[in-house]
Amino acid sequence: MTAAVTPRQELPRWADILRQKYLAGEASTFVLYRNVFDNVLVGDKLHNLGSFLVEELFKDTKQHVCEVSLERGIRVLSGSLDDKRLALQRELEGEAPDLLASLHALEQRMRTQPSTAVIVPYADALLPAGDPSFMAQPDRQTYLVFHRWSLDQALTQGDNIVVLITESLNAINPGLLSNPKVAAIEIPMPDLPLRKKVIGHFAPQLSEHQKTLFSERTSGLRTVQLANILAAKGQGLSEAERRTLIGQLLEGTPDAQERANTLATITAGMTPAEITRLIEPGKTLPEGDADQEVLKVIYARKREMIEKECAGLIEFIEPKHGLSSVGGHEHIKHELMAIAQNLKSGESTLTPMGLLAVGPMGSGKTFVIKAFLKEAGLSAVALKNFRSKWVGSTEANLERVLATVKAMGPIAVIIDEGDRSFGSGGGEDSDGGTSSRVIARLKEFMAETENRGQVLFVMMTNRPDKLDTDIKRPGRLDRKIPFFYCESAPERVQVLQAVLSRYDESCVATQEQLLTLCEPLTGYSNADLEAVALLAVEFARQNKAPLDAEDLTQAVTDFMPPQERDMIEFMELLAVSETSRRSMLPKRYRDMAIADIQSNLLAAKRRALTR
Repeated sequence: MTAAVTPRQELPRWADILRQKYLAGEASTFVLYRNVFDNVLVGDKLHNLGSFLVEELFKDTKQHVCEVSLERGIRVLSGSLDDKRLALQRELEGEAPDLLASLHALEQRMRTQPSTAVIVPYADALLPAGDPSFMAQPDRQTYLVFHRWSLDQALTQGDNIVVLITESLNAINPGLLSNPKVAAIEIPMPDLPLRKKVIGHFAPQLSEHQKTLFSERTSGLRTVQLANILAAKGQGLSEAERRTLIGQLLEGTPDAQERANTLATITAGMTPAEITRLIEPGKTLPEGDADQEVLKVIYARKREMIEKECAGLIEFIEPKHGLSSVGGHEHIKHELMAIAQNLKSGESTLTPMGLLAVGPMGSGKTFVIKAFLKEAGLSAVALKNFRSKWVGSTEANLERVLATVKAMGPIAVIIDEGDRSFGSGGGEDSDGGTSSRVIARLKEFMAETENRGQVLFVMMTNRPDKLDTDIKRPGRLDRKIPFFYCESAPERVQVLQAVLSRYDESCVATQEQLLTLCEPLTGYSNADLEAVALLAVEFARQNKAPLDAEDLTQAVTDFMPPQERDMIEFMELLAVSETSRRSMLPKRYRDMAIADIQSNLLAAKRRALTR
């Protein structure tokens, strides 16, 4: 590459890095990975990655640009003159009965007529990862060709360049990646300035405020997905037809026409039924909320696209209640409120990298954490089980999820029952070490300091002893929050009242009656108390009368709580041993010496696990 191909300021940052490394002689073989299936906006023209390389990056600097793929062999994509290009294509096809012979023919051309760019899309199909001893001979031969090319000074000095394209680095032969003359360059997800530029390109009629607002709320979306939202071609209704339909749906509401104009812009590619489902719930919005209405539509489409992009590996969480709906847990709520305030104010230094919620089953971990997310105003996704029986798929799945999550920040990543997904001591012999590689990559991502304040991991478990020890250290899950059953009758009353409030059920029982009722319920979990409250509601419905103390008493008498006392005691002591601050412990554990905690824990473990 003897000169810049486009004005330097127009190059994406990753392309400029490639250009600089090539001109400096650091490498002549490059691996582009991560967001490789996205579009690239240069000026007013939208490219896919292949056309960007051919028409922008290598334009006027390479005599020939060739593509090598497992499916189509070798194709000449561009050349100095059309007749020479066709001649080279015929020459390569005539001399090459198979791919390996084609590569050798291409190599000969690169030696005699240098200044050639070789693009390899789906490089993981041509150069797959795996144990060399189990690889087929053609795969090993292809790997040797590209490895040799990267080290051959005659080829590198001849102004030749090779670009391998893959979504996941883990899917490429590791022997090639470890070569010092091979440089891996990440193509990131679109950042805020790029999203604003893309939105302005496809929807220039939006105001500057709307472009800024919508770009802030579309984190995690690729350029091609933004294009689908704003300017899908050849499918669904036209923008004029969408404007008419939305205008009819909003008829009689404030600023109906203005809202219809904006909503028509961001519903490209949608059917009338889909538009109706999205628009009608917001039909009664008061005047001045037009942007919020549009953001609601954008969020719905963003959620659909990202969940589809990640193949069901993540699931969006939409908490309905804040911490005000949580009964009891006053020490925990105080801690979480402080963290929420730091997140809202952008105090990343005071924000933990991750939270570990520990405690026995039914202690309210999941509900309280979701309420915290609502309080903090954090978007959240649940990390689902991405383990795959196919070698390499698990790592690729994880990389796709982590790249999407990072682009969506600030965001919380929820891992429920973390001991099952990331527990130690299982599966390494049967999965070829995949589990250990996945956990190592996850720990690496969790410890990246640039994620502080942007990606908050929240793991929940009642068996923290099964978690990999290193994942629990400060700098990963550095704030460990213990959950326990209610310690007193007033706390149990708070839980009952909070449950009834969440379900919009009123209760005519007095505070004194509730305290008397809850006094003997020592050892009841939050889940048990919720079951009692809902059973009392059922009795009240049967009696066709308001819920009162008699219904609650009947429910308490009828309800049978779980009897796993030894296991619950063991899980409580696990929570005590894991907590990061004594101030969050109940009084009965707060002043206990560490040696006593450990001895009691061992005794409880023997009782719980030897039954």
